[in-house]
Amino acid sequence: MRRRIVIPLLCGLFTVISQPGAAESVEITTETGRIVTAHLAVPESDTPTVGVIVIHENRGLTDWVKSVAERLAENGYVAVAPDLLSGEGPNGGATESFASSDAARTAINSLDADQITSDLKAVTKYLHALPSVAQVSVSGFCWGGSQSFRFATNEDSLAAAYVFYGSGPPAEDIARIMVPVYGFYAENDARINATIPATQEATAAAKVTYEIETYPGVGHAFLRSVAEAENPSEVQQASFDAAWTRFLNRLAGQNALTPVSPQGKLPTTLGETKDND
Repeated sequence: MRRRIVIPLLCGLFTVISQPGAAESVEITTETGRIVTAHLAVPESDTPTVGVIVIHENRGLTDWVKSVAERLAENGYVAVAPDLLSGEGPNGGATESFASSDAARTAINSLDADQITSDLKAVTKYLHALPSVAQVSVSGFCWGGSQSFRFATNEDSLAAAYVFYGSGPPAEDIARIMVPVYGFYAENDARINATIPATQEATAAAKVTYEIETYPGVGHAFLRSVAEAENPSEVQQASFDAAWTRFLNRLAGQNALTPVSPQGKLPTTLGETKDND
């Protein structure tokens, strides 16, 4: 039976409509009154679990991004994929209102960084308010991977950040991160891979856990390209499967932990904590 829950938050009044095993569109109101549409996917069980923010590529909220949220739900996690182009399209539309992916990309490149942060903070509060969510993590792909890394510098209630082939924030911002960051990179992605050494140096200096894996035989955006390919090679499929397995295993490890403490103790890696001071 569909459950309807009205939850008042600092970011405004919104309605959560959820059904175990369902996926649907929801609207989330930010502190500025901006309306963000999002794709919500929930597991069949109401057992407390990890809520995962899924930040889209620079193409916007595509069907593939929605499928990522749905796959997470199939594996027991509550996933919300916000459309950060909400209200930015023709006639105030979102991703689907743009004439092409190129037009959506141009709009994304013009988004204000503070607005992105505000949108993601509202999505975080939305997830925290759900009875079935014990803690919240952020993930992102390509442009969204960079945004997930950047959001970890701006939100201290997160439990982890999952960065899929995205670059890291400036070193001075990395010092604010209080959670582990897990990086997923492609062997054939010279532009992004060139940024990794500086990020490793900055996270080491800040004592931020930054664990990376690089997957062979694939390039940038390989999770989407392999998923959409008719005949991926064996090595491409193996890299795709390995990245998903690692993602799900890390989330499972989070699920076994005590929820994030409101007193300022946040996990820096599975089983450890770092003072939030």
